[in-house]
Amino acid sequence: MEEVTEGLNNINISNDSYRKNRIQVSNTKKPLFFYVNLAKRYMQQHNEVELSALGMAIATVVTVAEILKNNGFAVEKKIMTSTVEMNGESRGRPVQKAKIEIVLGKTENFDELMAAAQEERELGYAEEQS
Repeated sequence: MEEVTEGLNNINISNDSYRKNRIQVSNTKKPLFFYVNLAKRYMQQHNEVELSALGMAIATVVTVAEILKNNGFAVEKKIMTSTVEMNGESRGRPVQKAKIEIVLGKTENFDELMAAAQEERELGYAEEQS
């Protein structure tokens, strides 16, 4: 398994659509707080995160960004909207889909908030054990 991970880390992709700190959000596959927690982890590693979504998943991305901002974890750096052409599922003809990309950066007190949250989890775990 380590060889696979090492091999993946060594892959050099020059395509601009691939970024290590991009999260492509779906509105059907994962719960909302999966994306919130993943975004926090990405911000810890890269200092910023790019949330990206198409069509109906746009509402999910906006909600994730607002949760992070309202709880003091993130500041909004950039919002980009566009339309992309995709092949339609049924008829095979191109369909226009709305796309949003939101770039969030860490707040000044991000690390303090994360440490406090970790401490709360550890206290809760210790209480469960006793």
